[in-house]
Amino acid sequence: MTPMGILGKFLVIMGIALVLLGVFLMVAPRIPWLGHLPGDIIIRKKNSVIYFPLVTSLLISLILTILFNIFRS
Repeated sequence: MTPMGILGKFLVIMGIALVLLGVFLMVAPRIPWLGHLPGDIIIRKKNSVIYFPLVTSLLISLILTILFNIFRS
């Protein structure tokens, strides 16, 4: 495959990834448990809030790992 062909394939894949990310960001606020799972750390001070979505990140990582392994086969 030529370098231009490789670049084209890469750009198409990145475009699809951006579209999927955009759809996820539009749908995410409608999922009530996303970001509010037990184990997600929220630290509230007077003028700031620090948020560490540990369990949510682990759950999303697990789901993506399973999906990628299913479609890779």
